[in-house]
Amino acid sequence: MASQEIDTLASALARLPGLGPRSARRAVLWLVKRRDTALVQLLAALDDVAARLVECTICGNVDTTDPCAICADPRRDQRSLCVVEDVADLWALDRARLFTGRYHVLGGRLSALEGVRPEDLTIGKLLDRVEKGGIDEVVLATNATLEGQTTAHYIAERLEGFPVRITQLAHGLPVGGELDYLDEGTLAQALRARRPV
Repeated sequence: MASQEIDTLASALARLPGLGPRSARRAVLWLVKRRDTALVQLLAALDDVAARLVECTICGNVDTTDPCAICADPRRDQRSLCVVEDVADLWALDRARLFTGRYHVLGGRLSALEGVRPEDLTIGKLLDRVEKGGIDEVVLATNATLEGQTTAHYIAERLEGFPVRITQLAHGLPVGGELDYLDEGTLAQALRARRPV
């Protein structure tokens, strides 16, 4: 039996991705036992982020400065632009440190079932960025789902009139993957994208 405040905290934590009710209760108990160190630091960090968090007006990234650290970095290749669905995708790609250009966050993907139309995404801002010039390549890094591929195809059609090279992330077999564990869609894509050895 816990107080209403502790139950409320556990319920709030349970809404986070990867945490269910039991994991959230364990996290709350861990924080309560370390309230002078961990709980106080967590509250201070959450309060600081909540007060300073902004969306980058250039790319749509979430940071504590506008423009974000990526857009403000003069070492980034301004001629390459990687289009992603969400901020989590941007962070995943940038964490790999393989893409040295800049990003554009769409804010989702086209979905007829969910009622997400091109106007609901930042496709217009993307076209404006390309139209201003200075971009040689647009990398479409949408997810390998039906909606992600539909979104990539739509954007590629809209960019056809611009003098930019349009590329897309490769899809297929993961490194270390075993064929008998892969779904038919992944196998089909890997076969279609096969290349000479």
